[in-house]
Amino acid sequence: MSEIAGELARVRGAFSQPTLTLLHQRQAPVVITIFRAAFGRDNKPIPTGRLHTQVEEHLAAIRHADEGEVPVGEGREICQRWMRGRWLVRSLDEGGREVYTLTSHAQQALELVKNLARDRATLSEHRIATLLGTVRRFNAEANPDRASRVELLDAEIARLQAERDRLVDGAELVGVSEDYMQEGFTELLSLVSALPSDFARVEERFATIRSEILAAFRAEDRPAGEVIDDYLARADALMTATHEGRAFEGAFALLRDEELVGRLRDDLTALLEHPVADGVLGDADRAELRGTVRLVREGLDRVLAQRARVTATLRDYIVSRDVERDRELEQTLRQVESELATWMATTGPRATLELALLPSRAGVEHLRERFYDPADDVLPDRIATAGPDEAPAVSLDALRAQGGPQLGSLRERLDLALASTHPPDSLGALFAGLEPSLRRPVEILGLLHLAADHGWEAEQELETYAAVRADGSTRTFTAPRTPLRGSPPSAEAGTAGTAGAETPDPQHRPESEAR
Repeated sequence: MSEIAGELARVRGAFSQPTLTLLHQRQAPVVITIFRAAFGRDNKPIPTGRLHTQVEEHLAAIRHADEGEVPVGEGREICQRWMRGRWLVRSLDEGGREVYTLTSHAQQALELVKNLARDRATLSEHRIATLLGTVRRFNAEANPDRASRVELLDAEIARLQAERDRLVDGAELVGVSEDYMQEGFTELLSLVSALPSDFARVEERFATIRSEILAAFRAEDRPAGEVIDDYLARADALMTATHEGRAFEGAFALLRDEELVGRLRDDLTALLEHPVADGVLGDADRAELRGTVRLVREGLDRVLAQRARVTATLRDYIVSRDVERDRELEQTLRQVESELATWMATTGPRATLELALLPSRAGVEHLRERFYDPADDVLPDRIATAGPDEAPAVSLDALRAQGGPQLGSLRERLDLALASTHPPDSLGALFAGLEPSLRRPVEILGLLHLAADHGWEAEQELETYAAVRADGSTRTFTAPRTPLRGSPPSAEAGTAGTAGAETPDPQHRPESEAR
């Protein structure tokens, strides 16, 4: 291949990159304008639904202004086309929402358009001085000759010392021209504008590594340890062997040094407060320079988050996959052991069986499918109401056994106990001596009611009541001990309670009774 043919191939490869394909299309001004309006200079993630709406609103405003050819379709369709062009990428944020972000190719295109939109001189004193200073600093740091490097450092120290002594002695402070400041701010803005695309390229590299490693795990053509070693090697090479990785490491080292961060912030503040800065910088440029440290921090956070996602994905995939395989292997071995014990129970010690190491694959020609049947959602038939004649017969004694306390009978037993020569010492003792029909759980409440009529007070000590339910089962309750003392109640006391006990309401079932 000739030299010109090789150069043509390299140029064709450059034009096939998404950055130039974006700038080469007829709708490039509209797309770049929408990207700048929606994402701004920080390239903050935008929820998918919000970006779809913003794209439709921006396109409607451009059509109304009749500013040229615009993309057709809804916001969702347009964003999907931009994703296929590798200008947008869709991912999940920390909250699990789908968001859009610009790729490094789109950010590079925006940076190129921004640089072309700025007014800058092709040749200036500042550019020549910057070139000389950069070359001399580069030579001082990279010169392999020890004597030459020392000589360069001595010359720089002497120059700085002479300038310091001149200023200390009160010499005239030489100012800079407005053109010099404008050129310096232009180059500074160009450096700052390149940071988001550099961080985005590192982030995309990690995303690519993540997808490739997951594909290697799923293919299962290499051991897991080899895949992990490959990831570690590639991650280390990304940080040291690529321009983006070295820029990331440098920015990370800068943010670890609080003194350097403070010096950078102070220098930017001093430049923005320069008397010439107001006439050179616009509000957008001042805001961009003032947010340089924040821009670097956000770019680092996104790269670190992407790298953490790769590590977390690897860890979760390896742990879950190994645990699942171990569990399946353990179950399979147990089944084999069980079947082997069953086979040995019916065969001799010298019996043999030809068994394949792997089970044969099951071949199924057709699987039955069950379709929706409307009969499954039919409501059941209504329950028919039974007639009064079909209700079971209930006796009065059965209803009384389910009713409230029999206060009349309990009052008689209480009066007899108080009138006896050796009365019980407490309600619990009285209750224990009653017949089973008067030792229902609800009769305990009746005795406590009669004790309250007498004005008897309970003690702190507890006593038990062995109750008998109507079905014959027993239940023990605990209540404060109430001693028996005083005279029997008068005939007028509790008349209503007695009447209530003699004619119980069949529908009355006290909630306090435990049956």
